[in-house]
Amino acid sequence: MTLLASYIDNFTGVKALCIGDIMLDRFLYGKVNRISPEAPVPVFFFEREKQMLGGAGNTAANMAALGCRVTFVGIVGRDENGRKLTSLLSAAGVHSHLLRLENYPTIVKTRLIAGNNHLLRADQEEVLPIIEDLLPRFERILERAVRSADIVVLSDYNKGLLTPVTAQLIIRLCSKYDKPVIIDPKGSDYTKYRNAVLVKPNLKEFAEATGRQYNPKDADFAQQVRAGAAALFAKYNIKNLLITLSEHGMIFVSADNAADVLQIPTEAKEVFDVSGAGDTSLAALGASLGCGVPVKDAMKLANLAAGIAVGKLGTACVSARELKNALSRKETPEDGWVQKRKINTADEAEALIRDLKKQGKTSGFTNGCFDCLHLGHLHSFMQAKKECDVLFVGVNADESVRRLKGSSRPLQDEKTRAMLLASLEFIDYVIVFNEDTALPLVKKLRPDVIAKEGYAPENWPEARYVMSYGGRAVTLRRLDGYSTSNFVAKMKG
Repeated sequence: MTLLASYIDNFTGVKALCIGDIMLDRFLYGKVNRISPEAPVPVFFFEREKQMLGGAGNTAANMAALGCRVTFVGIVGRDENGRKLTSLLSAAGVHSHLLRLENYPTIVKTRLIAGNNHLLRADQEEVLPIIEDLLPRFERILERAVRSADIVVLSDYNKGLLTPVTAQLIIRLCSKYDKPVIIDPKGSDYTKYRNAVLVKPNLKEFAEATGRQYNPKDADFAQQVRAGAAALFAKYNIKNLLITLSEHGMIFVSADNAADVLQIPTEAKEVFDVSGAGDTSLAALGASLGCGVPVKDAMKLANLAAGIAVGKLGTACVSARELKNALSRKETPEDGWVQKRKINTADEAEALIRDLKKQGKTSGFTNGCFDCLHLGHLHSFMQAKKECDVLFVGVNADESVRRLKGSSRPLQDEKTRAMLLASLEFIDYVIVFNEDTALPLVKKLRPDVIAKEGYAPENWPEARYVMSYGGRAVTLRRLDGYSTSNFVAKMKG
């Protein structure tokens, strides 16, 4: 096991406190097939909705997904959306202290998504009013929470929770109990972050705070950052700055050694959605520093986590298992059998699906022999992947195929078939099973969605089982002209 991987195993011992502006993220998924005759706007055909933790809530959920024991402190409205956030935090494994206010609406951000494209975002929000009589209660909650934490993370979305008064209160408490605090800032005035141990702006926020412009492609970029950071250190007594640079990675500057600038490149290979990537990066950074990981290694893990997050749709969580898998792939690029890490036992897949449920993500399942992989199979996988966040594919073992298809099958052994499936980008995990039907595996996994071509749900035992606990069954469209039987017949002449 590598050193970085061993750090991830230590996340389970981290007691993290997350404080900040929480909101409900609603994702409405559908299709756009035409333009409205009433106005030149697309007509959105709604198909499904997903509700997720947003803002600081996403940071807390990500830290829990990484294995940390997380406490969250924030403010919501006394309304249905506030109750939903409480439920989502609990489902994510986060212990919460939510102050509920009358006549204050919980913040909701609604996104319309067609395919992989964001069409529109609609925000429902009011800046939190300053309520003096809440401060004593707020301070009592904070003091208990800070005292028992290993790391404190402030996620400021400039919605009113982290004011100069409350932010300084938290920083003083962290200093009193010698607890490291990381701040994800907003705005150009860092007065409220004075005396912070580490502030993590993105490049745009850093530019606003320093009143300067920066280009990572400039030859003297590091020198420019060093000068801007020195100004913030002097003005606000901030100890360290970690600036995220989007596709250019991260750069770290310390007041103790401003001449030594540390920069690392990005890890993202394919970007689908940047929503919540900063929260994921912050969570991994907090988890790392909370268990004593050196800054350089903490940056690598935070960078890697953000790279995974942008490859997903929605405000995505990244689990410790995903981080270790990505790390393993990164550290052994010469290994031509990387796909092995996508091939799981039934027990491993069951654990993965439990993690997904805690994160509010949907699991999908399909299965087959896949003895001669062809375009029809790819067409089915693409359809199935659209119905879920993470797709699991069950593949019949050799003995099972022989019982179902005869002694001349399979044409390819189970290892080959599993490896070919694992190499496809539409498929997240593969499970080899020896039973004649997938029903025992489905009963073990309990996926949110089951999908297969050619089967009406009422005639499909696996589908009936999934629907019995509230899951969905999807009949996939068959691509005409493609089947393994046809290929076998052609080969035989």
